[in-house]
Amino acid sequence: MPAPSLLRRTAVLLLAGGLLTLVTACGDDTGAATTEPEDPAWTEPAAYTYTLTSSGGERSLIGTFRVTVHDGEVTDATGLDDGARRVVRRLPGQVPTLGDLLRELGQARRDHADTAEAEYAADGHPVRISLDWDADAVDDEAEYVISAYEPGPAAG
Repeated sequence: MPAPSLLRRTAVLLLAGGLLTLVTACGDDTGAATTEPEDPAWTEPAAYTYTLTSSGGERSLIGTFRVTVHDGEVTDATGLDDGARRVVRRLPGQVPTLGDLLRELGQARRDHADTAEAEYAADGHPVRISLDWDADAVDDEAEYVISAYEPGPAAG
């Protein structure tokens, strides 16, 4: 019969190994916990309007926009500040739909960006998307705040 000290050491090693396995299994491969759904229960409607405030990084899409979407395409974008008015005037095709923003979030996650987080409203549409592809790089981040979301045909 093995000595009691050998039995104790074996039990301690087995317990430590089991705890290490449990802790490792509970973590994710990004090192950051998340409570957000990977695929929220929201389907982009055929028509909607929303306000987008886009900031962060050195990008052309900076400012606050009122956006109208029909059939997955931006049909109207109004710049609500000077930066957004310049974007609408010079690069109107850069104003995204909510689907475009969610695809960008998905790509950032697939590319293992250092930050690729989103917050969702009760109905599942995004209300904030934060991206930073490389935390050590300067000006590669993007912050999108979505407000005044209205599904259905645009009034007008």
